[in-house]
Amino acid sequence: MAGILVRTLIIALGLGLASVLIPGVEITGAGTLIVAALLLGLVNAIIRPLFILLTLPITLLTLGLFLLVVNAAMFGLVAAMLDGFAVSGFFAAVFGAIVVSLVSMVASWTIGPDGRYEIMIIERRDD
Repeated sequence: MAGILVRTLIIALGLGLASVLIPGVEITGAGTLIVAALLLGLVNAIIRPLFILLTLPITLLTLGLFLLVVNAAMFGLVAAMLDGFAVSGFFAAVFGAIVVSLVSMVASWTIGPDGRYEIMIIERRDD
């Protein structure tokens, strides 16, 4: 349960950063930010894999670049579901999804699957 909470807060941080950095992404209120993070997590867990499976031939033809369109579509879908979350266009959705992905990736380097802060220490032994 702690892992889900930490991941939701990380996505909320990414969404907040996207709303500050990307001109076409606007989120009003902290409540909308948390609900958008929860919805984005659910959409990425349920709808995104189905969408990727359906668009697999296009993704293969574009050597994976179509996944940017898929991520933008999921970002825009969440924005369409919430009143306080607005995305002004395709490129705003693409760049917003990239910002959220980068924040999640950086946070995943230090946070394990159960939500704990983890760092791998490699020790060299001279035998």
